[in-house]
Amino acid sequence: MKVVHIIEALGGGVYTYFKDLSDYFGEDQIRKEISTTIIYSGNRKEIDTEKIGSEFSKGVSLIRVDMFREIAPFQDFKAVLQLRKELKKLNPDIIHLHSSKAGVLGRIACFLLFKRKKTFYTPHGYSFLRTDISSLSKDLFCLIEKSFPKLFGSVTIACGDTEYEIAKRIGQSHLIRNGINIEEIQRHQSFHQNAKLTIGIVGRITFQKAPNLFNQIALRFPDFNFVWIGDGELNAALTAPNIRITGWSLDRNEVLKELNAIDIYIQTSVWEGLPIAVLEAMAMKKPVLATNIIGNKDIVVPNETGFLFNSIEELDNYFELLTNEKTRIEFGNNALKRCYALFDKNKNFKALSDLYQQYFSASNN
Repeated sequence: MKVVHIIEALGGGVYTYFKDLSDYFGEDQIRKEISTTIIYSGNRKEIDTEKIGSEFSKGVSLIRVDMFREIAPFQDFKAVLQLRKELKKLNPDIIHLHSSKAGVLGRIACFLLFKRKKTFYTPHGYSFLRTDISSLSKDLFCLIEKSFPKLFGSVTIACGDTEYEIAKRIGQSHLIRNGINIEEIQRHQSFHQNAKLTIGIVGRITFQKAPNLFNQIALRFPDFNFVWIGDGELNAALTAPNIRITGWSLDRNEVLKELNAIDIYIQTSVWEGLPIAVLEAMAMKKPVLATNIIGNKDIVVPNETGFLFNSIEELDNYFELLTNEKTRIEFGNNALKRCYALFDKNKNFKALSDLYQQYFSASNN
C-alpha cells in the first residue's frame, strides 16, 4: 500500500509530528506493508530545509513542493499543478492531507487526477477558529471546511477530542490523537533546581501564541522568572524585565534542555489543534497552565495535571498552589501517566496504520 502525506505548515509542533511519523512508518517492518512519501513545503521561517533530509527517516521519501499559507491565486494554482504531477507519478492508494492549506490544494489536485483516491484530511486546528482574521475570512474558511468533504469525498481524521466533535458535525470522521516520542523526551529529563520559580513556553512568538498575554502575566508576577523558548516577529511585545527569550535553536536537544529547566509550562495560545509542545512538557513531568481553548482543554485535566484559565486573575490562585513543590511533582507524575495513556506516538501511529489498512482493504473488496 502506498500512502502520500501532504503538508504545507511544516513548522513547530507539526515538524515534530512528521519527524516522529517518518520514524514510525520508516521502520523496516512497517515498510513491508506501507510505503510512505511526504510532500512538504519548506517556506516557513523556522524550517531549515537542509536538515529535513538528515532528521527524517531514510525509510520514507521526501518531495518538496512550494505552498504558501495565505491565499495567493497564482502560486496556489502552480502548487496544485505540481501536486497533481507528483501524485500522478506516485499513484498512491491513500492520500493524507494535513492542515487547512494542504487540505484545499491537495483535494483539488486529487480531483484533477480524474481517478478516485481514498483521501484523508487532518485539520490540526480548523482555520475558521483563528482569531487573527476577519469575520468574512472565517465565514469563507468555514464554508470551505464544510463543503470540501462533500465535494471531494474526503474523510477527516481529527487530532484531538474537540476537533473530533466539530469534524463529526461536518462529515465522516475518526479520532486519532497527536502523539509524541515519550521515551526520547524522557531521556532529556534531569533534576534541575531554580532559585526562582520559572515558567516557560515553547513556540514561535506569533499572534496565535499571544505574547501580549504572556507579557501581562510576567508583569503580574514579578517574583517569578519567565522564559520564551523560541523567537518570532512579535518578540518586541515581550517587555517585562523577568522574561528571557532564548532565540531560535534548530537543535532539538537545546530546546528540550531549556524545557527541562522550567518548573511550570504555560500555554497562552488563542487557538490550537492539539499542541505538541504541551505534550512534551507533560512528558517531562511539568504541570501545565493553559488558556481554556480547543486543543489545550483536550490535554490538561484541571487540578490533576495543571489548570485551564480564562483570565489572568485566575492565575493568582493557580500559581499559589503550584509554588508548592509537592503539588508540582504530583501534577507532573499525573501528566506523564496521561501521556502514556493517550498521547504515545507508537500507539497512535499504530491506530493510523490500522485505519489505512481498513480503508485499503475495503476499497479492494
